[in-house]
Amino acid sequence: MKLVCKVKVKNALGLHTRPAAAIVKLLQPQKSSVSFTYRNETVNARSIMSILMLAARKNTQLIVTVDGEDAEVTMKRLLAAFEEEFGEK
Repeated sequence: MKLVCKVKVKNALGLHTRPAAAIVKLLQPQKSSVSFTYRNETVNARSIMSILMLAARKNTQLIVTVDGEDAEVTMKRLLAAFEEEFGEK
């Protein structure tokens, strides 16, 4: 199953090292492939360096694509993490 969703970066400093590491850690047990798209650049969300290369600032709209057998669970967890600002609220 393939899911696509837009998400807003709410963290004051954008997707810096801490939230990028949280994303990678969150995705470790998941089986689906996950990518983020911003400004016509698509990166593997399992790579901390790729996430950082997006240079996504606060209020950036990312397109999250999740493809795989556990896509629904993976997307739900990712959206919750973005909503909770990766624990930085």
